Amino acid sequence: MARPAPLHFTGRDAATGESVEYWMAGGVFVDTPVRDAVELTGWSLPGFVDAHCHVGYSAEGAVSLEVAEQQARIDLATGVLAIRDCGSPVDTRPLTDRDDLPILVRAGQHIARPKRYIRDLGVDLDEVSDLPAEVARQVAYGGGWIKIVGDWIDRSIGDLAPLWPDDVLAEAIGVAHDGGCRVTSHVFGEDALPGLLAAGVDCIEHGTGLTDETIAEMVQRRVHLVPTMINIANFPMFADAATRFPAYAKHMRDLHERSDDTFAAAAAAGVPVHAGTDAGGYIEHGRIVDEVTAMGRIGLDPRSVLHATTHDARNWLGLGAQDLGDSADLVIYPEDPAANVEILRSPSMVIRAGRPAG
Repeated sequence: MARPAPLHFTGRDAATGESVEYWMAGGVFVDTPVRDAVELTGWSLPGFVDAHCHVGYSAEGAVSLEVAEQQARIDLATGVLAIRDCGSPVDTRPLTDRDDLPILVRAGQHIARPKRYIRDLGVDLDEVSDLPAEVARQVAYGGGWIKIVGDWIDRSIGDLAPLWPDDVLAEAIGVAHDGGCRVTSHVFGEDALPGLLAAGVDCIEHGTGLTDETIAEMVQRRVHLVPTMINIANFPMFADAATRFPAYAKHMRDLHERSDDTFAAAAAAGVPVHAGTDAGGYIEHGRIVDEVTAMGRIGLDPRSVLHATTHDARNWLGLGAQDLGDSADLVIYPEDPAANVEILRSPSMVIRAGRPAG
């Protein structure tokens, strides 16, 4: 692939409102002017991070690697320049380190129990005591993150319940941390959260069951939250389908009804919150702007939302934002998207590693 032409951007950062100037050459940001650079202007962001996305999965189940690549390209076109793939049944390692795709940060496969998660999506462990060993396997297979299913419906009680004993969680998360990986967990309800937080989990996915106490614990431990708000909108549908489990259905409806207030309380308390679409199952790829728009309901001003979903998320994942030598990732808009969020749907240009996409 030929080296991209040098680029020179002058304009404003939409997440801060400040004037910025960037020189891009050789796929990275550089500190000196470059001859014959293409001149660009407008409002910029370092690209969205879809912090909860499933490349390689669809409503029909696992997809081919070719389809997984297409999913990543759909996300790229919407201004997503980095994806934390939050569990996939497909080995997506061939899609990493690709300058023509979003940066892909992998979490390997979900780890769950038999009949306690979506069928055929993750690894089901017959014995809870096997969790630390499976985490060790995922450390070698994944890309810096481990995904543990924290709760799911337990048909024996007809409601959400934790999958793992607290002591096993603590041992497993310790294995991940010793291996240089961070751990995130799928959690809908309230009961699994205290054990996960005490065990040292690094991030909570969904988090609709957060309470004042667990929010305070997340703040103290600097645990991040990815609320996947556009997927939480499906909770009433999940409840309607659970006619055999009225307690679960009632619980899911209640979690849905108070979800905006729950997430607003977490953000107000200081929990770092990031955008994640949960694309790959009930959610189609390419909906990051819908998630960013939804985050405007939880009390964050528009620039704070843009900062949390771009600069902050990239730094959290260790990707860098726009420092010298960082990958020249930039999305340009013709107007200020903080003044009109719909502008986010029509970027003037998406630049990945110094090269215009598309």
